[in-house]
Amino acid sequence: MRRTYLLEIVMVAVAVAFLFPVYTLIALSLKDPAQISQTPLALPAPPTLDNFAKAWSAAALGPSLVNSTVITGVSLVALVALGSFAAYFLARAQSRLGYGLYILFLLGIVLPFQLGMIPLYELVNDLGLLGTHAGMILFYTGIQLPFTVFLYTGFIRALPRDYASAAQIDGASHLTAFTRVVFPLLRPITGTVLILNAVFVWNDFFTPLLYLGGSGFETVPVSVFAFVGQYVSDHGLVFAGLVLGALPIVLVFLVLQRYVIKGFSSGLKG
Repeated sequence: MRRTYLLEIVMVAVAVAFLFPVYTLIALSLKDPAQISQTPLALPAPPTLDNFAKAWSAAALGPSLVNSTVITGVSLVALVALGSFAAYFLARAQSRLGYGLYILFLLGIVLPFQLGMIPLYELVNDLGLLGTHAGMILFYTGIQLPFTVFLYTGFIRALPRDYASAAQIDGASHLTAFTRVVFPLLRPITGTVLILNAVFVWNDFFTPLLYLGGSGFETVPVSVFAFVGQYVSDHGLVFAGLVLGALPIVLVFLVLQRYVIKGFSSGLKG
């Protein structure tokens, strides 16, 4: 019994340690400068939403949220479509080609994309996609595709082959069997793919700074960074901008978080 209480105390302490930065971020965003200087860690008394209104207009977060939403959304659609199709072939192929391609995708996970940053930048520039949504979508789709294929392949290998085989016996093609029978069964791992890739794409700072800097299509992290540098002395505005920038992806995570553990526990059996 004593060991159980001790374990609970440790877990509570760990939870407090993780939640304290979140509390600080939200509390400071709801305070005026006087409260921040006098009682920085106390609860807002009274709370104010003026910081959010000022941060929204000063940091131009509206256009940045649109840019981030377009880039993240289209990238996720491309990753789910291409990753699931490729994984279905790799999981069901019995040839050396399929195994070799799977190893090639695994190498794409191991090798950091920073090694090819300069060639990738030159390629995007030569294609005339520098400073555009299309360039960022192409970049993120290519960078995250190996990880997406890895997740889908493990999940599909754990699925019985009978589902697709029965559809093909009834006259369905491989494409029809995949889209009508197999893909609906991939819902748990698709939720995992969506949330993990969405967090990466939405929060990425270096790549949009390099590819979109000065183009007018900056994403939320780049806009918040510029905003923090300009208003670093007004902590209420800075923290309000950080909350507004993080809120969309937090909401997406809360909606899809139940699929993350479910997808991993089911998909890594293969």
